[in-house]
Amino acid sequence: MTQSAAFVVFGEALTDFIRQPDGQWRAIPGGACWNVARAAARLGVPTGYAGSVSTDVFGAELYALTQAAGLDMRFTQQYAKAPLLAMVTSTTPPDYFFIGDDSADLHFDPERLPANWLDEAQVLHFGCISLTREPLASRLLAVAQEAARRGKKIAFDPNWRKLMDSPSYRILFQQLLALSHYVKVSDEDLDRLFPDDGNALATLQALAPQAEILYTQGAKGMQWIKGEQVIDQPAYRVEVIDTVGCGDASMGGWIASQLRQPDAPAPVHLHCAAAGAAIAASKAGAYAATWDEVQALIAHP
Repeated sequence: MTQSAAFVVFGEALTDFIRQPDGQWRAIPGGACWNVARAAARLGVPTGYAGSVSTDVFGAELYALTQAAGLDMRFTQQYAKAPLLAMVTSTTPPDYFFIGDDSADLHFDPERLPANWLDEAQVLHFGCISLTREPLASRLLAVAQEAARRGKKIAFDPNWRKLMDSPSYRILFQQLLALSHYVKVSDEDLDRLFPDDGNALATLQALAPQAEILYTQGAKGMQWIKGEQVIDQPAYRVEVIDTVGCGDASMGGWIASQLRQPDAPAPVHLHCAAAGAAIAASKAGAYAATWDEVQALIAHP
């Protein structure tokens, strides 16, 4: 019998096409929300990735990797629609665009989720471009609203992308912040989300009054913020291979810790977030650490 998912992650899975220096393109399965789900599952938390992928070669790869990560496959849907693709024309500086008109991700249907799934779920996660793409965005907001009404905790990582400049996203962004119990935001996200705001963190706190905030600052480490309380967490020292998926790994580590050790204090969860990010940085690609790897780094930094 499948163990009920305590953590359910909603949002996009996609294929990144990254232009190489020689002009060739490299296809890599990814997507911020999908990475968060994989991170949590690898950390031993029963997790469902609630999104839809295509039935072609790109979607089939994502589906197979979802299964390999130990995610609850009852939450993942497939549609015979085009794949969602991110065309990364440059990584330094970042430059990209998305291809996905009427793609499979937009056809995700919450009505097809497992029976009584919300009875068992404890935390629901939302984020990134899934919240900019209709009709998916409105469906996901409705799921979050119903879950919050039923006393479930909401996690939100805006994960800023170019599509978030629209007035409609700004409205949804504020609605989701008001529901959230856990908000992760990077320093780069904050600058983009609140341009010309000299006190962006305070603005974010005002929009998410009940939330714990995980504020990540790359190599400078991260902070846990709740009201007037601030806890600093330096980055663990590792040899950095690449930073792909580090933010998603920190989010997955933070929530997985909350679910695995709910009575632990905030600094313990912060350690797990930082260790997950550091281990991801020490590996190529969006690596998802195991619980043992995370605990070993915390014990012997």
